[in-house]
This record gives sequence, C-alpha cells and structure tokens, in this order.
Amino acid sequence: MTQTVKVPQLGESITEATIARWLKKEGEYVHADEPIAELETDKINLEVNAPVAGQLKQQKAKEGDTVKPGASIAVIDETAKAAPTPEKSEKKPAPAEEEVSDVEEETGSEEVGFDDTDSTAMASPAARKIAQDKGVALTSLQGSGKEGRITKEDVLKAAAGDQQKKSHSPLGKKGPGTTKRVKMSRLRQRIAERLKEAQSTAAILTTFNEIDMSVVMQARQKYKEAFIEKYGIKLGFMSFFTKAVIAALHQYPVINAEIEGDDILYKTFFNIGVAVGTDQGLVVPVIKNAEHMDYHEIEKSISAFAQNAQAGKLTLEDLSGGTFTISNGGTYGSLLSTPILNPPQSGILGLHKIEERPIAVNGEVVIRPMMYVALSYDHRLVDGKEAVGFLVAVKQFMEDPTRLLLNI
Repeated sequence: MTQTVKVPQLGESITEATIARWLKKEGEYVHADEPIAELETDKINLEVNAPVAGQLKQQKAKEGDTVKPGASIAVIDETAKAAPTPEKSEKKPAPAEEEVSDVEEETGSEEVGFDDTDSTAMASPAARKIAQDKGVALTSLQGSGKEGRITKEDVLKAAAGDQQKKSHSPLGKKGPGTTKRVKMSRLRQRIAERLKEAQSTAAILTTFNEIDMSVVMQARQKYKEAFIEKYGIKLGFMSFFTKAVIAALHQYPVINAEIEGDDILYKTFFNIGVAVGTDQGLVVPVIKNAEHMDYHEIEKSISAFAQNAQAGKLTLEDLSGGTFTISNGGTYGSLLSTPILNPPQSGILGLHKIEERPIAVNGEVVIRPMMYVALSYDHRLVDGKEAVGFLVAVKQFMEDPTRLLLNI
C-alpha cells in the first residue's frame, strides 16, 4: 500500500510554495511525522512531514518547483520495512575507505591505520578528503596533530590561506571579475512585491522628531540587575517604545486603523509588529494584544521572535494580524531613515542609533543621548496633524515614562 504526501494548507493569502530542498532521498526509509521536505513560501519556510512510515518511493516534484496546497509531491510505500541496523564490527576499515567524522577525529581516531612513510599517509581520512576536494597539496603542510599528523583543521587553514591570496591578487593578473546569477527566494520576491505595492497604493509621508533617551537609559541601568533576577530577561528599549506607542495610539486611534475599500476599520486592540532582519530577508512577527502585557512579557516575546526568526521557526500565526509596526534600524547603526509601511497598516515607527549630541536645555548647552525617530503614515487616512501629534506623544512618554503610569 502506498501513501501520497501532499502540500499542506499554507495559511491565509498564501497560494503557492517552492520546494526549497528534499530532506530525504528516493529509496530512503522514513518514519511517521519525520520531515522529508522543506517548503519556501513568501512568508516563512516550513517542513512537510511523512504521514506514515515507509520507503520514500517517489519524489513527484524537484527542488525549485512551484507547488500549490493539496498538490501531491511524494509517494511513500508503507509495506517497506526499515533496514536492520548493522552490528558493530571490531574490524577496522582500510585507510583508503575509512570515513572519519569530526567528533571521531577530535577524539583521536586519526591515529588508526596510518603509515608514517609519507605526508599522505600522515593525514587523517577526513583531512585527505577535504584536501582532495579543495585542491590542497598535503606534501606542503606541516601537521599539528599527534606525532605531526595532518588534521582536518590544517587543511582548512591552508585552503583559506589560498583563497585569501587569490582574493588579494591584482585584478590585471586574473582578468576582469565575474557576475553570479542567483534566483530570488520566494520570501525576497514577496518582500519586493509588498514594498512596491505599499508605495503604489498608499500615500506615504514621513514625519521626524528626536527623543532624549536619558531617563530611559538611567532606568535601565538602575534596574537591569533586578529585572534580570526577577524575570530572567534583559530590560531593553523595545518594551519602553512598545508601551509608549500603545499609549500614543490610544490618543490617535486612526493610526491603528486601516482602509478597506471605502471603509475605515478602527481597532481597539494593539498587535504590534516588530521588524526582524534574517539572512533570508525582513520578517515582522506580531506581539498580539500587547496592551495587556507587562514590560518583561514584551521583552520575552521579542526575544523569542528573534531567536525563532534566525532559526527559521516562525509560524504563519506569528506573522499575521499586526496593526502597527516598529522597526529598529539603530541596531545596524542607522542614524536616520524613512521606514516604509507594512500594508494594510497605516503607520510604522522607525527607531535609530542613539548618539550623544549637544542640545539646549533651559538655556544651556548639554550633552544628551539622542535618538531620531520617524513615523511613516498613510496620508489617505492619517492627517499631518495626527501624525505629528502621535510622534510628539511617543517622545513625551519616552522622555518621561511616569506619564505611562499616570496615563497623562
């Protein structure tokens, strides 16, 4: 009996995916619920698990193919049995056939079966294989292992040195540089589409202000140890900004609204998206109902999102339902920028690098840690007066967090 593996439902607004890679080969035995393929969508990557145990008889789609929810991508033969685990043998393979793992090499397995008569024999099996793949001459290496044996690390260092020499060679000696064509990932394609859609659909304007971060920085410094001891998480700036944004959105609810056709949808909940950069592109996980969270709950949510984003473990639920977004370009050193809207939201707050600058306070010039902030908004819905008022409110809440406690 065979079982068909189908593409699962991908979530709201996701109509297709790409086979990013097969995790199992045809002919391999797979266990029930074991991941066999990875799909790439315009929001996240997700794994397809085997519905039953058996042999992966057929892959019906290749890596790079576009597939839709419900499409058949593989066939599993349930009647196939797992191959028996071979019994351990005391006999050790000949050097030419032996494959040594990183762990084995570190624990001394490179000493097995070597002849000390030449450099090739004085190299571990893993070192020999890497040398062959990277074109490194073993005879040119001085081994750092026991009794002068050449290890994998010796070969990798030599290969890295050769590559560095090539990269620093004069251009004239090697000819002109080359170009490399790489297909855009589905996530990057979708990011491009959404950014273009935002610019083409919304009337985006940006207003700026600056915030004296002295009080918040002093509070963090004063309570950082107690905060970590009690909650097990560091006290960051994002929880302060999230609280300030929610308080300001209460005052200017239109910035938490969105346009739907000829209607305006006002929302009395505050789902704050936090932009996170990954190797694949920018994603915006959402802190749901952040208005009900304390500072430590917000910090833990942001930390978990960042870790899951880097590990590729965000879910569709994590990325949906946002009503307003905060983007912190300051983590990358940005001094000033104009953030772009995350449709269908009507506002996004851009945070930037904190720099000590001279400012006038009560008629005197003082040095303060200042941050430029930028609010991009949809001018079809939000007027300039409301946008400026919102940003001033955020500034006031950050410069005097007591306002948050007193709700003034």
